[in-house]
Amino acid sequence: MSTAQARLAGREDSKQPAAGAGKLLGIGEAAAKTGVSERALRYYQQLGLLTPCACTPGGLRRYSEADLARVGRIRQLQTLLGLNLDEIAVVLRGEDRMNQIRQAYHHEDASDADRRELVAESLELQQQLRSTVESKRQAIEGFLADLDARITRTRDLISQMTGPSAPPTGDRR
Repeated sequence: MSTAQARLAGREDSKQPAAGAGKLLGIGEAAAKTGVSERALRYYQQLGLLTPCACTPGGLRRYSEADLARVGRIRQLQTLLGLNLDEIAVVLRGEDRMNQIRQAYHHEDASDADRRELVAESLELQQQLRSTVESKRQAIEGFLADLDARITRTRDLISQMTGPSAPPTGDRR
């Protein structure tokens, strides 16, 4: 592990809101603002997809704008790519690591060797994400091909039923 990577790996990201971070929202407000249920927010936290930026001494969760943006990203990955929560966790971990890499790359103490190592890791993460998206694309293409085959069979059936040699379809009394 490079010096830059070790520095980041040993640093725990503080979930204390930064000065001027804006108003923190309770779970009800955060749920309403993001369009998910309070239960979903708790579940995202349980799965490690989301960590509220702060908690009150009584244990009430507080959400920042960045937390709300992360919920938006989770929903986007669900609806746009059709990823399940396990796949979303992998994507978010990769994106989080990419942010750490970006910070380490630009750190004043990073050497050229550190930066090369960070760029190589970044490339690997991007290739993994591409692989995830590619597998979803292939699954969607397979589903579309199946639908196209069904549509063709249904159209053929309609043609047979309405063609000149089709048997009468009226009542037989």
